Amino acid sequence: MFERIKEATEFIQKRVSQTPDFGIILGTGLGGLVNELEISEEIPYEEIPHFPVSTVISHHGKLIFGKLEGRKVVVMQGRFHYYEGYSMKEVTFPVRVMKLLGIEKLFISNAAGALNPAYQISDLMVINDHINLMPENPLTGQNLDQFGGRFPDMSEPYELGMIEQAMRIGEELNISIHQGVYSAVPGPNLETKAEYRYLRIIGADAVGMSTVPENIVARHMDLPCFAISVITDICSEGNVKKISIDEIFAAINKAEPNLSNIIRKLIKEQK
Repeated sequence: MFERIKEATEFIQKRVSQTPDFGIILGTGLGGLVNELEISEEIPYEEIPHFPVSTVISHHGKLIFGKLEGRKVVVMQGRFHYYEGYSMKEVTFPVRVMKLLGIEKLFISNAAGALNPAYQISDLMVINDHINLMPENPLTGQNLDQFGGRFPDMSEPYELGMIEQAMRIGEELNISIHQGVYSAVPGPNLETKAEYRYLRIIGADAVGMSTVPENIVARHMDLPCFAISVITDICSEGNVKKISIDEIFAAINKAEPNLSNIIRKLIKEQK
């Protein structure tokens, strides 16, 4: 696995001239941040050795290099999910590559359903902890000693300083923003009412199908991580209703300018 990661990294390094400081993973329907970039290079995933290929609607499948607020970034325009049939090692492969490319911090966005009854559609939730209900762990198998130890600590999965910064930025911009616990499930189906109740009982504020595998791998490599969810549907008890993909994208489109502003200003503030 390490040799594959090295091969992909070396291929990319031959194509780009800059060393990125930050990595950004854009979730479902959240590609608008790319419009804020000063783009220097774009590489389709299918050209990169050993890279998976995005199969989800709205995931464009490109690795984009450029500057955001004057800071050098590499952006995944499209991510991978367990429900697409990939192993967790494949899902998280790009995070390993971004680390070797030189990133110092990782920023992740996703779309999620609200379990907390205080949340509304198109609100933002900064993730301060998670509950991993995925059936596979990306660290299973032989440990990649080049990246980190066998048993990484997960007592602070999301960097507290960036959480505080994001909450302050949201308040300054008058954006509806929360902190909460994200529960990760395999998907691709949405949950039943009983499952939503269960997730709320065990302490989750929102539910989605991504982010946690990437975070686990980031923490294995001691890479500080920030993650944020766009609330696309309401899943709290008594409020569950059938939801269409069009309604989900409408919620994302409404929230995306706020999300882009949070990430843009947060990256600008990093030292």
